[in-house]
Amino acid sequence: MKKVQQHYDDVADIYDDRYDRDQGRYYHAHIRSQIACHLPNEGVLLDLGCGTGLFVQEYVRAGGRAVGLDISPKMVEKAQRRCRESGFVVGTADVLPFRDNTFDALASLLAFSYVPDPEGMLKEAYRVLKPGGSIAICTLGHNIFTSAVPFIYQVGEKVGLKKVGVGDFGEHYYSEKEIQELLAGAGFVDVDTNRCSFAHLALRGPVFRLARSVEPFVEEHIPYLAYNVCGSGRKPER
Repeated sequence: MKKVQQHYDDVADIYDDRYDRDQGRYYHAHIRSQIACHLPNEGVLLDLGCGTGLFVQEYVRAGGRAVGLDISPKMVEKAQRRCRESGFVVGTADVLPFRDNTFDALASLLAFSYVPDPEGMLKEAYRVLKPGGSIAICTLGHNIFTSAVPFIYQVGEKVGLKKVGVGDFGEHYYSEKEIQELLAGAGFVDVDTNRCSFAHLALRGPVFRLARSVEPFVEEHIPYLAYNVCGSGRKPER
């Protein structure tokens, strides 16, 4: 995890160039919509792997309250400047610095694949959620495109590409079945999964526009081609 922390410290200043502009803004907004539909509109949210606070900001704008946690101190600094009314904490997802039954909802966008102990993270997520609380995650999915990504990351790292997401961290690309089993194994009920995101932010110009136009069809009819996997569930009531 030290390597992940160092990478995101290094790219904190250019993170928003990737996720809050142009194609990246659409890509991140689409993922947010896939997550937000499984979460309550009010209450207190914990965002694990919050980055610069993009999701926290939108959740608060919609009327909720939120706390963000990230492994990168520099990301947390930027998040605090973005959303001053929310709290942000430096930490890791497998040892959460919060009391039992604290949050109404928990979200994680594109961070789960980098967690070395997913079972431990979900156990902690279950612990800090209130009974009846909701969890929703979006993570890197395994498909014919993402199977080549680790090699691309290695090449990018060797030639010195300082880009968000370019790095060999041993990340895991999940199937829907894996996410279902992990959530159910942690004790969550009403578990559901789907695939999303065909218009990837790495695409450019007319290729991106074409991918965006067919994205709804891909997600509904040939979801295996989508890049990400979303999973949701609920902590049982007492």
